[in-house]
Amino acid sequence: MRPVSSWGRLSCDPHHAVALHEPRSIGQTLRDTQPGIAFGMGRSYGDACLNPGGALWFTRGLDHLVAYDRESGVISCEAGMLLRDIQRLTIADGWLLPVTPGTQLITVGGAIANDVHGKNHHRLGSFGDHVRRLWLARTDGETIECGPALLPEWFGATVGGIGLTGLIVRAELQLRRVPGPWLQTETIPYGGLDEFFALADSSEDQWEHTVSWIDCLARGGRGLFMRGNHASLATGPAPSNRSRRMPLVPPVSLVNRLTLRPFNAMYYWLNTRKPGLGMTHYEPFSYPLDNLHDWNRMYGPRGFYQYQSVVPRGVGRDAVAAMLAEVVRSGEGSFLAVLKTFGERQSLGMLGFPCPGVTLALDFPNKGASTLALLAGLDAIVGEARGRLYLAKDARMSRSLFEAGYPRWREFNAYRDPGISSAMSRRLLGA
Repeated sequence: MRPVSSWGRLSCDPHHAVALHEPRSIGQTLRDTQPGIAFGMGRSYGDACLNPGGALWFTRGLDHLVAYDRESGVISCEAGMLLRDIQRLTIADGWLLPVTPGTQLITVGGAIANDVHGKNHHRLGSFGDHVRRLWLARTDGETIECGPALLPEWFGATVGGIGLTGLIVRAELQLRRVPGPWLQTETIPYGGLDEFFALADSSEDQWEHTVSWIDCLARGGRGLFMRGNHASLATGPAPSNRSRRMPLVPPVSLVNRLTLRPFNAMYYWLNTRKPGLGMTHYEPFSYPLDNLHDWNRMYGPRGFYQYQSVVPRGVGRDAVAAMLAEVVRSGEGSFLAVLKTFGERQSLGMLGFPCPGVTLALDFPNKGASTLALLAGLDAIVGEARGRLYLAKDARMSRSLFEAGYPRWREFNAYRDPGISSAMSRRLLGA
């Protein structure tokens, strides 16, 4: 047994740690150690990857490259391989993963199980849209091979299925052609939500990557809109090789009322001084925090809540304005506040998060009852707007909000593996 936390560091309970290395022995290991849940890099913020008192199947040992066709861009690998390692291998041949989230320090299995999305959902959808096949080990010893055209119902349950249909052992992915590792980017300050939506609407046709940082403490919702396109250059700026580490957990959160407002103001002001076009390597643009290791420690010993919602576009402006007003009213705050729009497509997964609408991601230091009260207020706004919360980020959503936001949950239950359980599944699905 060893204590394990997820990225939000809200708990650190003992788990039976089971390291997986050899695909041929996985079936027996799962049978002998169930009930369990897969654990890759632990970048889920809440309890989707936790199973207190039970087994965690650590998948990082399943990190072998199986096949890579440099002509077609089809790559097959074990589920513990990192997105970073795939991209650093394939970029020299002009290939990148079509969709990645805000960190590339996650496993392929985790990317599928959470159907991660990036800054280009309006162009390329989510991670599951580019999975050709996957191999699923069940705790009864069965192996299921599935894909969009091969047992599509199993594929739809597994993509975004938070690891509950079986353990993903291997996957075959379709990469996308890029002219090189560089992007032309533009940063545009905006003064309110109306400006944000105008920028988002006008950018989608011409720009592949769009995202914004929003100052959630500034009334009116000022922020910085960032957009980018892959660029064809003979040479360009290199990614920074300098990495830092948060060396310790401070006794109190460094994100607090004293620091947040001046920090947000400074961040906005510094970036308004250098707006306009620029060139950058894909890594600092797409993964700005990957060079600050253990950055989650800055929230102190009690950890933090990440709260990401999506609401329909028709009510998006009013719902986002109401959520920002709730944050201001509470006196809490968020620095890592991200606002963006999704394209007009649903996730392939029965429990997939991305759907047409507006998504807002916020982070809050865990202050106990006051933070939970704020999150309950945000829940009420999301529920009234008929939105949903991202399972990869959630640690405390009610079952009623889950069922309203994910109406295919009953259909999904038919594909669950009875030997797999997590803290999240017990909270939201009853087992």
